[in-house]
Amino acid sequence: MRRGLVIGCGGTLGAAWTVGALVAVEEAFGWDPRTADVLLGTSAGAEFVTLLGSGVGVGELLDAHRGLPGVRDAVSRHLAAAPHRFPPLPHARFGSLKLARRRDAAGMTRLTGLLPVGSGHPAFLIDLVDALVPAGGWVKHPAAWVVGCDYDTGERVAFGSPTAPTASMKDAVCASWAVPGWFPPVEIDGRRFADGGIASPTSADLLLPLGLDEVVVLAPMASVDPGRPKGLRRVEQLVRTRMSRLVDAEVAALRAAGTKVLRLDPGPEDLAAMGPNFMDGRRAARVLETSLRTSRAAVRDRTVRKG
Repeated sequence: MRRGLVIGCGGTLGAAWTVGALVAVEEAFGWDPRTADVLLGTSAGAEFVTLLGSGVGVGELLDAHRGLPGVRDAVSRHLAAAPHRFPPLPHARFGSLKLARRRDAAGMTRLTGLLPVGSGHPAFLIDLVDALVPAGGWVKHPAAWVVGCDYDTGERVAFGSPTAPTASMKDAVCASWAVPGWFPPVEIDGRRFADGGIASPTSADLLLPLGLDEVVVLAPMASVDPGRPKGLRRVEQLVRTRMSRLVDAEVAALRAAGTKVLRLDPGPEDLAAMGPNFMDGRRAARVLETSLRTSRAAVRDRTVRKG
């Protein structure tokens, strides 16, 4: 069984949800996600590729998010340094007018080019990678891919894959996390890269050429069953609906190619715990505990229905 693990974007709360989903998958399959044949991460998912690809296990991730002892300092410091729930005042210039003018890019991807250049500093990512990865190097996992989006063309690039430009893990992760309007784009090989999530929340279809037997897709910014959002969550749901359609198409392509797919994304209870701001770390503990329950139930349900 050749299995891939895809972890999508989702910010601080998407990361908390993902920990619960990883626990559920590990328990149900009796499988250590660190042993996946390929790890593919976007934005917050890039953090998990860094952690898992460096040997940090799911149990340690759970303990770290719960604030328990016995967690390595680099992981604890990383969680404590998570970005504020609101971005700092951005620079007074457009992020990418070239991208905004691209007729071959998706509408929401193009719109991100009109956002101002972010002024946030990704110290929380830099410190994590510096602590876990040799200077200028890559994680020890043989196939750890991190997705960024060319901020001028909209092209997705899976750094770490055979066809991608050469990059350090630090630059790739910072690029994958470069949320327009929040963090500045990162230059790699003479090109500017921003958060891979502006093009796709998971980019699961990038695994198609590998012909894997099974792919586990964790998609914090999608939702098969969003429930009935209220208040500001209605605005958030507009973005989530578009992202869900992209994940639908990517999962369908994998299945059409003969790959089995287990897809997990937040349901109504998870979304109620998250609220409208995916960077609001004050809700992280509640999101994690909710995900532990809902993700376990979702894995059981989907495994049973598959027979």
